[in-house]
Amino acid sequence: MRLIRTVTCFSWLLSASPVTFVSAQTATPTAVSLLIRTDDIGMSHSVNMAMQKLVSTGMPVSVSVLFVCPWYQEAVEILKQHPNVSVGIHLALNSEWKNYRWGPVVGSAAVPSLVDENGFFFPSSEALHQHNPNVAEVEKELRAQIERALRSGVKIDYVDEHMGTATRYPEFREVTIPAVERGLEKSGRTRSDFQISCPVFVITGTTEEEISAADRGTREQVAFYASTPNYRGVLDLHGWGELQGELNVLSKQGRWSEMAELIDDAMVDAFAVRGRPADIAERFLQRYGDVVDRVSLYTGEATPQMIGALRGERV
Repeated sequence: MRLIRTVTCFSWLLSASPVTFVSAQTATPTAVSLLIRTDDIGMSHSVNMAMQKLVSTGMPVSVSVLFVCPWYQEAVEILKQHPNVSVGIHLALNSEWKNYRWGPVVGSAAVPSLVDENGFFFPSSEALHQHNPNVAEVEKELRAQIERALRSGVKIDYVDEHMGTATRYPEFREVTIPAVERGLEKSGRTRSDFQISCPVFVITGTTEEEISAADRGTREQVAFYASTPNYRGVLDLHGWGELQGELNVLSKQGRWSEMAELIDDAMVDAFAVRGRPADIAERFLQRYGDVVDRVSLYTGEATPQMIGALRGERV
């Protein structure tokens, strides 16, 4: 597993340290990079227009498209005009909004265990799993999303997942990675051309002051993302759904510091890896070693000493 120090700007951060599949050619273990990452593109016209403004700035941008959504075609046309933008497939098995729903690419009749009585995806990972989804149907749908993306005419650089569902459960992992491999084969690439990368909240430091600051910063970030309705399903998965409404109210009132106080240790540990720098790599292996080749660290402020310790250098 390769550790890469990255300063990351997330537009719609995926939940619970999602897995991302990226081109192996992008791996630069000594680089410090700014990554402007967006996802849920293709969800709606307004999302696409915001994406268009962003990519038109010429800044380095990563765009992950929901190929299950009806507006993905508009997103594709925009992205064809910006070939330097890195495009990903946002694999989706959930449809979380109350009044705007979508369903499988293959059609609800082809994957009945993945949809509700109206033919839409379930709103959360937990709701899907509680309905005993057929793993063969999961594979069929993920393959269809990948194939739709490959037919769209834009170059696909990576695959990630909407709401963390596609690799949340072991049985899903067993079909997600093979589906990606088959998609790579169709585009003339192999698994060795890609790495599985995971951006992770990290709470660490070489002093108690640094650790305390990292802990506080992580709580603030988790509180911010948890305040958005888009992540109610993620919180529901862990039994924290009611907190989303409270955080949302506080965010509209600008009471950001109070929001961080509501994030307890259990929530932090669900979304972050913590420990001394020398211990972090082993903890990554324990949590992600069966899936991830490479991790990027979402640490906020980091000193050269801290980065060196994470790499195993003597400090």
